[in-house]
Amino acid sequence: MNPHLLIAIPLAPLIAAVIAGLFGKRIGRAASHTLTIAGVAIACGLSLYVLKQLYSGGVSSFNGPVYTWAVSDGVHIQVGFLIDRLTVLMMSVVTFVSLCVHVYTIGYMSDDPGYTRFFSYISLFTFSMLMLVMANNFMQLFFGWEAVGMVSYLLIGFWYTRPSAIFANLKAFLVNRVGDFGFVIGIAALFSFTHSLSYTTAFAAAPHLAQLQLPVFGGVNALTLICVCLFIGAMGKSAQVPLHVWLPDSMEGPTPISALIHAATMVTAGIFMVARMSPLFEYSSAALSFVLVIGATTAFFMGLLGVINNDIKRVIAYSTLSQLGYMTAALGASAYNAAIFHLMTHAFFKALLFLAAGSVIIGMHHEQDMRKMGGLGKYMPITAVTCWIGGLALVAAPFFSGFYSKDAIIEAIGLSHRWGSTYAYWCVLLGAFVTSLYTFRLLFMTFHGEERFRKVHAAQGHDHGDDAHGAHAGVHEPHESPWVVTVPLIALAIPSLLIGYFTVGKVLYGNYFGNAIKVLPAHNVIGRLAAHYHGPLALALHAFVTAPFWLAVAGFVTAWLFVLKRPDLANAAAVKFAWLKRILDQKYYFDWFNEQVIARFSRGLGLGLWKAGDQSIIDGAIVNGTAATVGWFGGVVRRVQSGYLYSYAFWIVIGLAVLLGWFLVHA
Repeated sequence: MNPHLLIAIPLAPLIAAVIAGLFGKRIGRAASHTLTIAGVAIACGLSLYVLKQLYSGGVSSFNGPVYTWAVSDGVHIQVGFLIDRLTVLMMSVVTFVSLCVHVYTIGYMSDDPGYTRFFSYISLFTFSMLMLVMANNFMQLFFGWEAVGMVSYLLIGFWYTRPSAIFANLKAFLVNRVGDFGFVIGIAALFSFTHSLSYTTAFAAAPHLAQLQLPVFGGVNALTLICVCLFIGAMGKSAQVPLHVWLPDSMEGPTPISALIHAATMVTAGIFMVARMSPLFEYSSAALSFVLVIGATTAFFMGLLGVINNDIKRVIAYSTLSQLGYMTAALGASAYNAAIFHLMTHAFFKALLFLAAGSVIIGMHHEQDMRKMGGLGKYMPITAVTCWIGGLALVAAPFFSGFYSKDAIIEAIGLSHRWGSTYAYWCVLLGAFVTSLYTFRLLFMTFHGEERFRKVHAAQGHDHGDDAHGAHAGVHEPHESPWVVTVPLIALAIPSLLIGYFTVGKVLYGNYFGNAIKVLPAHNVIGRLAAHYHGPLALALHAFVTAPFWLAVAGFVTAWLFVLKRPDLANAAAVKFAWLKRILDQKYYFDWFNEQVIARFSRGLGLGLWKAGDQSIIDGAIVNGTAATVGWFGGVVRRVQSGYLYSYAFWIVIGLAVLLGWFLVHA
């Protein structure tokens, strides 16, 4: 495999980002978006070419350095690529979704004064994610890890004049610092044991580390500690409980970046990292149980928050949290194939849902509250149809892409005998009902039923949501979005509908990943499922007699009843279960705890260290105290320096007497 071709894949969007960012105002809007789209298109085309080479061209994987940055004490700090089937699948997904988002942005951000800056940021985001997934060593992995975090900070706070956007990007930054602290400890621990930053060396040492006990906390397995620390990093990036709180607030950024963050870049980094580290995690059942329970908890309980939300983007954001929980739970059950397969299908239909939501926001003149929508299907037919395709994929309707990946996760967890698997199974199974409920609620409230937007008086025109670019007076007639918006929707709707059917046999149940993912024979739940696989058609037909399908149907019926048939029942349920609604409205009090307990404690600790440590000890005792002591001693000595000759003679005599006495005593 040609290393120069591989280098061109991340460099193309990087060069475009630099030019658009530094010279965007000089070259103009059209040149900026043309250049960045061309850069990502080149990366996408080359990624698909490499995928074809690896899958059917007889080319072997590439693992080697492309640039040595430094050598310190025998440790090589390098830019290196590991290009296998796992990597190239991620590269293809990231670049294709990014390309769709780039084209969509032309229409969505057309009136924004930060147009060229936004294109520079999203192209830089693509470069950062590519560097992360292509890495063959922990140093480059960490570079990509932090780079996607930095660019997400810039994009979430893109509209930096809004206090809410600044709060959101600062929140994302701080929460991810917590996760990254654990991630750094995990990398440092691996380095301390292996004296190398290479994946290959770390993976080879896994069996030895699994036998090593550390004398901390009464004795902890070294590999378990390393894997848990690495996963804490993934909890931050992939927004798992309790480090999930930043993701819903990331909706403060423009809709295109919401699609890119939630579908193919930042939040998928943690899932990819754990799958890449499968040779480590497979030797620690305790770490995998931890991953399983955290993922299942996120899948179910975060999905419930989507049921009570009325902001169209935030409903999809909570859906992302829930689906990331499914992927994480699959990783914990050693179903890495299923996790990555769901990551792939989810990238397409989640990007589709976000971009469709953005199209609705454009058509509704920047309104995001679903209670002020309704009946939009006849005004925005392309948006409605594509959004329905994304929604059906999300609820895992048979034959849609999400069905082949999501149902496999539920079945794999059901077959697992790992500690926590029973709890996890019920969480992901009941999550099928919850997913269906909030998805169809969104579709019904937005595209069907009464045209509630006509009841909104013109005097109520104001900045309604995260994507409002200005005040709009009066009631506007909804309209379909321009082609630069609808074409990416159609492009994403196709894989959302078909890619699962055509790839499930090879990617999920076949040997597509080869040695890229390691599963011990005792943990191979996907292998047990594969023994009963008889093709995508038979699998989809069998779904009609399974529990997840009927739970999804129950969610559909419940949403139809509460939204279209008897809307009064929703209000009655909210009154009857006011205690539950209060908990959900407060998002399980995670934000309250973080702000009122952790933040206050941190501020109090900082104030105490400042007052007691800095002012009293450092400034008071050490700095000012030393100066005062020297001054006092100088004042005492100064009294001896009188300036009179008889005084000096007196002290000379006294000194001689003392010296004479000392000599006499010791003689």
